[in-house]
Amino acid sequence: MNAAELRKKPAAELRAELLKLRKEQFALRLQRATGQAVKPDQFGKVRRNIARIKTVLRAAQPAGDKA
Repeated sequence: MNAAELRKKPAAELRAELLKLRKEQFALRLQRATGQAVKPDQFGKVRRNIARIKTVLRAAQPAGDKA
């Protein structure tokens, strides 16, 4: 998933994707805490994807609406 693909999506779809990624991040943290073997690179990938989506959402907001 790259930023160009994200910019083409509507805001509602981006928010749904953000929620899905947050849930995945939580599940990865739980797996790590319980000692289950997970791919360590997944933590960084999920975190970066969340940051990408938040950046695209923030850039799409009108200038006066940043509170």
